[in-house]
Amino acid sequence: MRSLRILQGFVLVCILLVPILIFLFLKGFGSNNYDIPVFFEKGVDNPFRECPIADTTQHYIPEFSFTNQEGETVGRTDMEGKVTIVDFFFTSCPSICPEMSAEMERVNDMFRDEDRVQIMSISIDPTFDTPEILKEYAEKHNAEAGKWDFLTGGVQETYDLAKCGFIIPSVDGMGVPDDFVHSDKFVLIDELGRIRGYYSGTSREDVDLLMLETKVLLHASEGK
Repeated sequence: MRSLRILQGFVLVCILLVPILIFLFLKGFGSNNYDIPVFFEKGVDNPFRECPIADTTQHYIPEFSFTNQEGETVGRTDMEGKVTIVDFFFTSCPSICPEMSAEMERVNDMFRDEDRVQIMSISIDPTFDTPEILKEYAEKHNAEAGKWDFLTGGVQETYDLAKCGFIIPSVDGMGVPDDFVHSDKFVLIDELGRIRGYYSGTSREDVDLLMLETKVLLHASEGK
């Protein structure tokens, strides 16, 4: 009988401890942080001297000023205080661009009503991709200027920005669509102009991760 009482007492203590253990677990779980890396905190390597000599401090997206599909000026100043998702493409691209634009359309749909998120798609064929051409392409992808801007600028400025600003490869095809080379990456930029992630624009899983980490950045900025 005494052993039965001891067993009953032990079971009762265990039952009472369960809510406490659950609370402690959830409290510990809730304090975990989802850390998104900050890229190029000690500057950017420049082995081929394609870019201006930089120091070894945090890399930020440099100043630029391009024209969007509505003929309006859009640039670096418009990125201040917002999370910006950037890719490089061109409208006559015969390979990866259609898939990238379809995935970016998903991103646009996800954050359509979030004023703190914007998208910039920058043409690497500015000679062909005039604002008129870009407007037609934007309408095809349900893009609204100011939310998802399709940008065109000077040829040299565009390639310098891709290689030295967003740190992604780009090669001018000199008007021949099959000769243009550009990255499939979507680049996540925080409200300070720092690069926080690269994601394949041809991978649905990568784009899902991009959308998740965009939400994390938004949540982090709310807590500041």
